[in-house]
Amino acid sequence: MTQPGATPEQETTGSTGQVADAVKGNWVDRLAPAWSRPYLRLSRADRPIGTWLLLLPCWWGLMLAMLSDGRASFYDLWIGVGCAIGAFLMRGAGCTWNDISDRKIDASVARTRSRPIPSGQVTTKQAVAWMVIQSLVAFVILLTFPPFAIGLGILSLAPVAIYPFAKRFTWWPQVFLGLAFNWGALLAWAAHTGSLSWPPIVLYIAGIAWTLFYDTIYALQDKEDDALIGVKSTARLFEERTPQWLRRFLIASVALMAFVVLGAMLPGANPLALVIALAGPWAFGWHMAWQMRRLDMEDHDRQLMLFRSNRDAGLLPLPFFAVAMMV
Repeated sequence: MTQPGATPEQETTGSTGQVADAVKGNWVDRLAPAWSRPYLRLSRADRPIGTWLLLLPCWWGLMLAMLSDGRASFYDLWIGVGCAIGAFLMRGAGCTWNDISDRKIDASVARTRSRPIPSGQVTTKQAVAWMVIQSLVAFVILLTFPPFAIGLGILSLAPVAIYPFAKRFTWWPQVFLGLAFNWGALLAWAAHTGSLSWPPIVLYIAGIAWTLFYDTIYALQDKEDDALIGVKSTARLFEERTPQWLRRFLIASVALMAFVVLGAMLPGANPLALVIALAGPWAFGWHMAWQMRRLDMEDHDRQLMLFRSNRDAGLLPLPFFAVAMMV
């Protein structure tokens, strides 16, 4: 269904059901059965970066928890796999909830009007049913974790529920996204240890700073449309000061992650293992610094590319943490 004022690209995507900002040639558009595509698009399965951004803090929390007590077991392997499946499902449920809540706003924004609800591919009732199905399957996986982690998983629904409305009442909706997307750092640490301490809480804050970094870059794409319809964002709030704020978020996320490494491994850490583990936050920060050098405030394609590159940024600390465990 062609939307009024759509660009030629958006008209093409609307006629095929593809979403305008989906990864070109993604598996949903090429391989998924036709009946399933609108639901998979609701879950953003055609845009996997969100699943990665939800999953990576889980893996940070798990690996740093293992570094903190020097224990690793086959159950930790399941925690990592369970977090991956849960991230896919809960990201899908959260995106479905976001699209239900934002269906009127999405119809007014060029980049989002091709999404399944505003484009008429699914009804709101169908979207609600799909959200419930994903949430229930994720809950079954959560039940395989220790009781404290289960409780944390249930609490995570609060920031997920609030996030779609944050851009209506605050200039800092990215904070609420960070609260939701980095909860896995707490959950995975608790799944390994059965409790929480200050290092996972600081890691959670480091993840929120990272979210402010990458989602401000993402929000740059929608500044004009957001201004027209009155939607708030850090990109609109910072305006020409955006690069300065991005540097602050970079420094905060790297410094806090390094502090977590020290807190998790000291006292008594093998000096070589500590140096290797600290190289993880350094590599993480190096990638964000590279993004800053490539950032163009007017180039939306470049902004989307840099946003997606945060999968690589978030993966970089993990091999250093893994090697440190083996030293």
